Amino acid sequence: MSRILITGSSGFIGKALARESAKNTDHEPICLSRSPTEVPGATEIRGDFSEPTELRKLDPYEGIDVLVHLAAVIGGCPEEDGLRVNVAGTHHLLRYLIDRGCRKFVLASSIAAVGMQSVKFRPLQLPMPDEHPCLDRDGYGFSKYMMEEVTRYLSRQNEDLDFINLRLASIAPNDRELSPAEPGPVPLWGMGRISVMFLSDTVRCLLAAVEAPYKPGVRILNAVGGQSCTAVPVPELMRSWYGSEADEWDLSHYEQPGRERDPVYDISRIREELGFAPQMPILGD
Repeated sequence: MSRILITGSSGFIGKALARESAKNTDHEPICLSRSPTEVPGATEIRGDFSEPTELRKLDPYEGIDVLVHLAAVIGGCPEEDGLRVNVAGTHHLLRYLIDRGCRKFVLASSIAAVGMQSVKFRPLQLPMPDEHPCLDRDGYGFSKYMMEEVTRYLSRQNEDLDFINLRLASIAPNDRELSPAEPGPVPLWGMGRISVMFLSDTVRCLLAAVEAPYKPGVRILNAVGGQSCTAVPVPELMRSWYGSEADEWDLSHYEQPGRERDPVYDISRIREELGFAPQMPILGD
């Protein structure tokens, strides 16, 4: 049985993951959150992962096999909060668990790590690769990128550690009807606006990472839905948003039959590494 520590377990994604994990007889979920989790079959610990003294509440729970780190301050946060919680806080958490023998870590990074929140953002290529560099201007994406860098740093110290950083999409409830993006001015969070994944696929993705064979090193993997949430083909939307600047990108991928609305984040590697592919349709029939 795998003992799985889930942070942020009272949140939208965390609670769904805790429920699903508690159903699996091979999993023993331990939930760490500032608010109640209240999931039958899961151990609940009230605490703040970003406060080193609060981590001592985990002392009685030896032998944690896997961390799923979902807790964070989210988009729109002040820069200082992002760095304090998402970077320094995550470093404290990882160091605590490494010192107690944990060797596998699944972290919720974000597609915002590339910096797509700003209308000034321009991707270096499309689809964006898993390790597209950070071009962030507002602090949140930078904090997620720096969290990934913390895992690289710790991996250099200990080559036996397995880190999976999932650059998660915007996550929607399964019953939400999405509104495809129309041509017009580029919006704030533009690439995030059209990169969505439903909750059930997100939980499947996290569990695939948890259950993936142990593989030392650092992986950064895009995790978005199987289509861009756009009313028009991706090249048409990009030219509407960015004008002649879109001519600098090779958009031939989207000019292949059946690929006109493929994701703007490349998701081929997550299938290869974790065997995960999103199942919920983004655009419907």
